[in-house]
Amino acid sequence: MCDNHTVEENEAYLALAAKMNRRQFAKLGAGAAMALMLPAVANAQDVMEMDVDITTPDGVSDCYFVHPTAGRHAAVIIWPDILGLRPAFRAMGKRLAQSGYSVLVVNPFYRSARAPVVGEGAQFSDPAVSAIVRPMAGQLNATTHVTDAGAFIAWVDQQASVDTSRKIGTTGYCMGGPIVMRTAANFPERIGAGGSFHGGGLNTANPDSPHLGIPNMDSHMLIAVAANDDERDPESKNVLRAAFDAAGVEAEIEVYAGALHGWCVPDSAVYNEEQAERAWGRLMAIFETALA
Repeated sequence: MCDNHTVEENEAYLALAAKMNRRQFAKLGAGAAMALMLPAVANAQDVMEMDVDITTPDGVSDCYFVHPTAGRHAAVIIWPDILGLRPAFRAMGKRLAQSGYSVLVVNPFYRSARAPVVGEGAQFSDPAVSAIVRPMAGQLNATTHVTDAGAFIAWVDQQASVDTSRKIGTTGYCMGGPIVMRTAANFPERIGAGGSFHGGGLNTANPDSPHLGIPNMDSHMLIAVAANDDERDPESKNVLRAAFDAAGVEAEIEVYAGALHGWCVPDSAVYNEEQAERAWGRLMAIFETALA
C-alpha cells in the first residue's frame, strides 16, 4: 500500500528516470494525458456512462457507472487506489465496459467528500496530497470494506444492463487490493473473479487479515505484485500462495519485473504501459472464463 517507503522508492526511480531523454521522461510523467490514451479495445462496444449515487449503511457514495448500450453483461466493481475516483479510473472503467462488462467505479472516500478528492495530476508523493487522502483512507477498515461491497453488489444486481445469472468481477489497486479480497471472501455467491494490482496489506498478522478469508472464496483470483513491494516483503506472495493452495482457490500470483507500486494506473508517475498491459491481459483472460 502507499506509504513512506513506497514514496521514497518511487522517487528514487524517477530521479534515475530524469537521466533519460526528454521524450521518454515526458511519456513517463504524462499522467492525465495517458488516462485518455489507453490502448484501444479491439471490437470495442458502444457504451453508456453516467454518474450515480448509491446508498450505503454509512451514507451516499457517488460512483461512475458505464456499460454497453445493448444487452445484459457481467458486472465488475472497481476499487480505486488511495487517490480515489478520478479521470484515470473513469478511463479504465470505460475501457473495461467497451470489452463487454457493466462497470461500477466507486468513490471509496464518500464518507469524507464527493469525488474527485484531489486535483488532476495529483501524486501521493506530494505532502499536501497525502495530507488530504491519508485521513480519508484511515476511516476505512475491514467492516466498511464489507458493508460497502454489499451495498455496491446489491445496486449493480438491480441494473437492467447487468446479467445476474453471471458472477461479478472486482478489481482493486493499492488500498483497493484488500477490499477485493474481503469482497470475494464475504460474497462468494456473487464474486467469481478478483484482481489485486499492487495491493498492500493482503496478508498481515492481524486477526482480520484479508488472506484469512481465502477459504471462503469461490472465485479465480489474480494477484499482480509490484517489484519494489516484493523486494520489501518477499514472503508475502508465498503466504498468499500457500493459503490459496490450501483452500483450493484458483489464483495467479506474479511479481511484475521492473514495475513499481502504482504501475497499472495511467496517471501514476510510475505508470509502466508494457507491464500494465500484461496485467490487463491476464485480467481479461480470467474474466472471460470466470464470469462467463
